[in-house]
Amino acid sequence: MTDFTFACTGVRADPYAAGPTLVFRLRITASGQARVHALALRCQIRIEPARRGYETAEAEGLMDLFGERSRWGSTLQPVQFAQVPVMVPAFTGETETDIVVPCTYDLEIAATRYMNALTDGEVPLLMLFSGTAFTGSGGFRVEPVPWDLEAPFRMPVAVWQEMVDQHFPGCGWIRLPRDTMDALLEFRSRHALPSWEATARALLDAAGTTALLPPHGRLADAGLTGLAERTTQ
Repeated sequence: MTDFTFACTGVRADPYAAGPTLVFRLRITASGQARVHALALRCQIRIEPARRGYETAEAEGLMDLFGERSRWGSTLQPVQFAQVPVMVPAFTGETETDIVVPCTYDLEIAATRYMNALTDGEVPLLMLFSGTAFTGSGGFRVEPVPWDLEAPFRMPVAVWQEMVDQHFPGCGWIRLPRDTMDALLEFRSRHALPSWEATARALLDAAGTTALLPPHGRLADAGLTGLAERTTQ
């Protein structure tokens, strides 16, 4: 039976990906310089929020996930981040490969809300591995990769922020019901507005609330929905 160990040695934001993408560098070591023909892995990545401290502003941003700081002893539970397959080509003894993780800036996702609330420092991650190994020197045999293999990694918050800024520079994200989106699209077309920002600002102008926003302020989901409903009535 071949023993495997895993270690994450770094992470970077992929500037050429079509959407937000993180690339983790993974080092794999097989015991006894074993010959590995191929390794089919499943990698689960989760956030371990209890393994770092938080500034006051960060704690406020995490309140909807974990509640008041006084409750964190019981609520600061792991958060699922990603689950991706990894196919590793043949190697002997040790190799390195990339784990490509597509991400989202959808703030309805718990992992994204967590990352968005952090201002500095590191994100405590835990990578959990399982899968199948094809090994052997005079042929091959099939071995399971045990479920208890894991690799902790502390990802710099700056890498996440860099990735988001590559695709959504200076922007936020909101999700609206389909009927509200249809109403906004009809309003935008009827007034020949050039962008969604112009559409939202026209609605805010109509409600007399634009003066409350900075030049590129974020729009609240509930407020925008209500304005769209009133405009189309």
